[in-house]
Amino acid sequence: MKLSLIAVASTVVALSFAAYAEDMSGMKMDAAPMTQQAPVARAAGTIKAIDGEKHTVTIAHGAVPVVQWPPMTMGFRATEAQLAGVKVGDSVNFEFQLAGSTATLVSIDVAK
Repeated sequence: MKLSLIAVASTVVALSFAAYAEDMSGMKMDAAPMTQQAPVARAAGTIKAIDGEKHTVTIAHGAVPVVQWPPMTMGFRATEAQLAGVKVGDSVNFEFQLAGSTATLVSIDVAK
């Protein structure tokens, strides 16, 4: 008797999930896409190295609260034009975006 009740209850639960899944498949998803672009973060620092071949610049920067970073020294991807406007030792203000673990400069300017 117990096995019969368990079998019936299991069947009812399985059919309920199947019906729910079928109802969900008819939902329209016309809303905005779920992808979000990373926010632009701003920081200030000092250029420690430039690698023109790899298109990277290493910057010792202060804390960046918007991405919960403490002060550190790290590399950023950069364009040729961005690298052309700076040199090792320059104090800079810069903006960047994160894509996974890659930080890419949006802008960089020598601090005045």
